[in-house]
Amino acid sequence: MDINDLRIAATLVSFVTFVGILLWAFSRRNQRDFDSAAQLPFDQD
Repeated sequence: MDINDLRIAATLVSFVTFVGILLWAFSRRNQRDFDSAAQLPFDQD
């Protein structure tokens, strides 16, 4: 195992993490929470 194998593994782990974050961010289950968080700056007491 050389340094290139470690670089490949790090790249694959980073890509899988990135895809996981994308799936989480664009899931319909979280849309309501994100929409309400987006409106927080406009809420006035």
